Amino acid sequence: MVFDSLQAFIAMGGHGPFIWTCYAAFLIVMVGLVFWSFQQRRQVIAQSLRQQRIEQRKAASTPVSPSESELT
Repeated sequence: MVFDSLQAFIAMGGHGPFIWTCYAAFLIVMVGLVFWSFQQRRQVIAQSLRQQRIEQRKAASTPVSPSESELT
C-alpha cells in the first residue's frame, strides 16, 4: 500500500482508528506481560532464597547422630 502523505498513512483509508487501536492494545499487553514476567521472576528468586535460608537454618540446628553420619 502506497500513501501520499503521513496523514494518509495515519488515516489508512478510513480504517486508521481501528488499526491503530489494535496496535496500541497489542503494545500495551506486550509491555504489561514483560513487566509482569520480570516481577514474577523477582518474586520466585526471592521466595527460593527465603526457602533456602530456612532449610539451611533447619539443617544447622538439627544435630546429626553418629549413626546418620556413618550412612553417608
